[in-house]
Amino acid sequence: MSEATSRHPYAITLDVGSSLANKTGSWRTERPVYLDRMPPCNDACPAGENVQEWIALAEQGDYEAAWRQIMVDNPFPAIMGRVCYRPCETACNRATLDQPVGINSIERFLGDEAISQGWSVVVEAPPTGKNVLVVGAGPSGLSAAYHLALRGHQVTVRDDSPAAGGMMRYGIPAYRLTRDVVDAEIRRIVDLGVRLELSTPVTDLDDALVDFDAVFLAVGAHIGRRADIPAGDSARIVDAVSMLAGLEKGEKPLLGRRVAVYGGGNTAMDVARTARRLGASDAIVVYRRTRERMPAHDIEVREALDEGVRMRWLSTIVYAGADRVRIEKMRLDDSGFPQPTGEFEELDADSVVLALGQQADLALVQDLPDVAIVDAVVQVDERMMTGRTGLFAGGDMVPGERTVTVAVGHGKQAARNIDAWLRGATYEHPDRPELATYDRLNTWYYADAPATLRPQLDAARRITSFDEVTQGLTAENALFEARRCMSCGNCLECDNCFGVCPDNAIIKLGPGQGYEIDLDFCKGCGLCAAECPSGAITMLRERF
Repeated sequence: MSEATSRHPYAITLDVGSSLANKTGSWRTERPVYLDRMPPCNDACPAGENVQEWIALAEQGDYEAAWRQIMVDNPFPAIMGRVCYRPCETACNRATLDQPVGINSIERFLGDEAISQGWSVVVEAPPTGKNVLVVGAGPSGLSAAYHLALRGHQVTVRDDSPAAGGMMRYGIPAYRLTRDVVDAEIRRIVDLGVRLELSTPVTDLDDALVDFDAVFLAVGAHIGRRADIPAGDSARIVDAVSMLAGLEKGEKPLLGRRVAVYGGGNTAMDVARTARRLGASDAIVVYRRTRERMPAHDIEVREALDEGVRMRWLSTIVYAGADRVRIEKMRLDDSGFPQPTGEFEELDADSVVLALGQQADLALVQDLPDVAIVDAVVQVDERMMTGRTGLFAGGDMVPGERTVTVAVGHGKQAARNIDAWLRGATYEHPDRPELATYDRLNTWYYADAPATLRPQLDAARRITSFDEVTQGLTAENALFEARRCMSCGNCLECDNCFGVCPDNAIIKLGPGQGYEIDLDFCKGCGLCAAECPSGAITMLRERF
């Protein structure tokens, strides 16, 4: 027996004293570490919002702070809370437990509250002396202008339309997005010092690149795709994009009582629902695939059906006459592509509205030798710069999904890259942490809490006016909805680790500061990691 162990009774190796003095943590083979994983809502947001952060602030009842956190990434929370198709909610882990957190409804509440309370943002960055031209006053262009202005640049936005907003104003009907909301959120951007020049088309980019230090193109997709449909002399065929834009300008389209809408996207749903509000007794959507393959978002299809819009799936229009259309039934082949069957049918229709997609007007760039156009969209690099130095592009005119949220994200991304380029640097996007998946959560710690549904006008009232269909949350149920968030992958300071630790090795650092592990005590049992509700603790092997 060695001298070191001979001083102790049998099977005892520690000197008499406290566990702190003996530092029992030295027995550990693994140590717990707090970490921040990527919440799935954040990961899925095309605008790059820190969703979990602003929901946490809303959960505390600090609505202005929550709104300001949204405004770091997105200048249109009230708009987004009405028109975004909620990829964050599709990704929400809570959907596996019961129903997703109503992120979109909380965002709308915060956006509306900001307008009601007159909250605003200010430019804190010193002026850079740089001037940037933004071509297009839609969601992408205005988002870029907002973020560039906050970075101290002087921004001019030019648009050939008489009012700003792009497809937010001229493509989305008022029953989905009221114009006072659009005006209020655009006004907030203009108040930052952004120059808004309307009814001012840009015709020469060479001159613009001389007059400005950088140019961002965001002209949107305002040209409706046409279809070669044989038609009689008296047939009334209308383009969906032009129809919606004209309606915003006060032009009432002559659609008749029976309207056939040809297409299966969100615009087709908007047109059919608008036709009902304009007095059509029958609005029917003709689409060549099945509902499951329809590009329109499910919420749009569901609300159209609620309002009496009829659907003819697996059908295509082969002839349009004065008061009827001939459709051919289709079938899907093994690859899901529609094939003709040779079976025909006639439908009563006073007009046909083509809603077959949209294209951007690329006349500005089509003759620029350094700008590549592939499949009717402008090609950009990872900086969102075209092949022409100093000329950037985003929104619907570049590859990618065409939604307001994506466009807003493009504007922010472009602003970051333009700002870095003007300073002679390159913007480096931070690394994305590991995704916080459902299997890492201990969901039994979370109370049952059904989702809060936003009230809607009943179907009978909807089709008689352009009043807003979906209403907002109250402060009380917005708070309730925010508290349904499970803070996936990030510490919510629930004190669970503090309570379950058998060694009292968890040190509370105070509200908002999280916790610290006292490694003199921690034996690496992993109980804290196993029981963390949000999966914000991991175990790492010790290296000796």
